[in-house]
Amino acid sequence: MNSRHRFLIATVFVVISGAVSVLTAPELPTRMATHWNAAGQPDGTMPKAAALAFLPAMTAVLLVVFALVPRIDPLRENIAAFRPVYDWFVVVFTAFMAVIHGGVIAFNLGYEFDFTLLILTTVAGLFYYVGVLLEHAERNWFVGIRTPWTLSSADVWDRTHRLGSRLFKLTALVALIGLLFGEYAIYFLVVPALLTAGITVVYSYYLYEQLERDSEPDVTE
Repeated sequence: MNSRHRFLIATVFVVISGAVSVLTAPELPTRMATHWNAAGQPDGTMPKAAALAFLPAMTAVLLVVFALVPRIDPLRENIAAFRPVYDWFVVVFTAFMAVIHGGVIAFNLGYEFDFTLLILTTVAGLFYYVGVLLEHAERNWFVGIRTPWTLSSADVWDRTHRLGSRLFKLTALVALIGLLFGEYAIYFLVVPALLTAGITVVYSYYLYEQLERDSEPDVTE
């Protein structure tokens, strides 16, 4: 399977989302629930037309961006080195968006389920695959943990991404454990995600400074 086929799969998910919007529109209320609190209760709405178009349209735009990134990145040859993993991330992402969109529609059709549970489960899956992507990502300007220090050093990039891969996978597992804690489950995702972001940035800076110090000549009098 080549890159074109993988992007075709991603496109199918976008088309399915749009088709579901069209087919279910007559059965949906004029205002749809589109936001839920930590307890899984809807606390925000949108007009039907906007709610049905928003996620499919946004996903379509992002799919175009994902397709352009390997072509416009100055380090595009590095993206080519992990292109299958990148492409499958695009597929996973569009599937994630399609599931969320389908969940919004199902909820507004009257099906009773915990929407927060759906969000946490699917985000955990997405985060786990982000960990897989980081494990394979070569240095580039668009994909990965892009700090001034990772972009300035291939060694810092590789070591930071190895740590980031483990932390994103761990975040996914913690989020799934959090499902056992009811309305507090959201914190089992948000807190580890914020810690992961902070730790990887600080770690990349620490590594870069350490490597800079180690590379300085040892001048003795």
